[in-house]
Amino acid sequence: MARYESETETDEPDQPLLINRQDEVERAPACCSSRYALSLLSCYGFFVAYALRVNLSVAMVDMLNNTGTSGNASTSVCPAHFNPPRPKHIHTASVYDWESDTQGWILGSFFYGYILTQIPGGYLARKYGAKWLLGLGILGTVVFTLLTPVAADLGAGYLIAVRVLEGVGEGVTFPAMHAMWASWAPPLERSRLLTIAYTGAQLGTVVALPLSGQICFYLNWTWVFYIFGIVGIVWFIMWTLLVSNTPSTHPRISEQERLYIVSSLNKEHSPLGEHIPWGSILTSLPLWAIVVAHFSYNWTFYTLLTLLPTYMSNVLGFSIKENGALSALPYIGCGLMAVLGGQLADYLREKHFCRTVVVRKVFSLIGMIGPAVFIVAVGYTGCNYVLAVAFLTISSSLGGMVASGFNINHLDIAPSYAGILLGITNSFATIPGMVGPVIARALTKNNTIEEWQSVFYISAGINLFGAAFYTLFGQGVVQPWAVHNPHSHGN
Repeated sequence: MARYESETETDEPDQPLLINRQDEVERAPACCSSRYALSLLSCYGFFVAYALRVNLSVAMVDMLNNTGTSGNASTSVCPAHFNPPRPKHIHTASVYDWESDTQGWILGSFFYGYILTQIPGGYLARKYGAKWLLGLGILGTVVFTLLTPVAADLGAGYLIAVRVLEGVGEGVTFPAMHAMWASWAPPLERSRLLTIAYTGAQLGTVVALPLSGQICFYLNWTWVFYIFGIVGIVWFIMWTLLVSNTPSTHPRISEQERLYIVSSLNKEHSPLGEHIPWGSILTSLPLWAIVVAHFSYNWTFYTLLTLLPTYMSNVLGFSIKENGALSALPYIGCGLMAVLGGQLADYLREKHFCRTVVVRKVFSLIGMIGPAVFIVAVGYTGCNYVLAVAFLTISSSLGGMVASGFNINHLDIAPSYAGILLGITNSFATIPGMVGPVIARALTKNNTIEEWQSVFYISAGINLFGAAFYTLFGQGVVQPWAVHNPHSHGN
């Protein structure tokens, strides 16, 4: 027991003694395990969450009155792309005369609701369990997604209100998921399990962007919200029937797996009834390092997430049908890099090649500096759409590395409070989603390449600052305030 406790007194190395502790109970196989089943179902959940979040970005191109009846961007900076030949795009749903500023507010409104439930979501998940909080949060987003066409017909203000309410529901997802993983993820499998789960965000984006374009083209934009809403309802039913808050309450988990998970986590956790050390949490420099990194990375991520279809249409000249498919390419790379990075990160820690703090910082640096370089390069590709799409794809792909960097560092420094910490960091990281699209659309009123270069430079500069701050102040061990007995754990 003392050997495990001394593990958190130093960051050099921070895992070997934990491995000895875990080896006291035989490691449960991954195949057909409850923890990996949870990871896959969580992946489906984040697929739904992000599909519902990004489908408006593509639908917006078709909801506006200036797209033309052919579906080609008639006023783009670069020549429109007519190859290969395709059937005529006929609008069968309402279109709206929304100004550029209004579009920015509509695209960013989701995040005004999203930020409200981050910290409450982390607290409620810790206190009452994450299963129903996460499930009902996504279900709420599904319901308001189904109401989107009605709201749009009523006016931009109603659509903004519905998007805000969608954000309120979805705001609990990441804090609740982090809180659940605090009870389910053995320390040496965290990167693997969490990257599989959170890759659902990239998968949702990858599928929703091109499929939304196809739906808009062959049906109309209203079906984008109906179809993804139904997919979300199916997920909620499965989540309700198959998921439990902890290994101890899971009816189908094997005894070997339950013992393996519980024994590997039992010394990291403080009792749920214990007073939450808010003062220590809010003054923790390692936490603020995650906050700054998360904020910085999300500025670039959300700028692309909400405005990439607009850039493809208004600058590069792609039709609504082509737009979604090309907009999805960057997120395919991001998802692949996140999963591969998770495998590599845990391998490096498990084999003692790198300390946890080194792994988190190196992966964060790659995932933030790489995207900054290539997003700036996009602005200098002109109308070379092949190069532009290639650079956007490389930028987003490298960003997937942060999934094993600062993105799960909350579980390293304070597993008992991971949901609350994620709520805090994600609150700050939501701000770019609120103001980024508004600022970007304000800077790109004329949709010139020079205007978009300014947007890309701002994103890159913020990313570089976040990478530097996290490198200086990030930590990889459980903090003294995050354990039940502070006398047996040092910095």
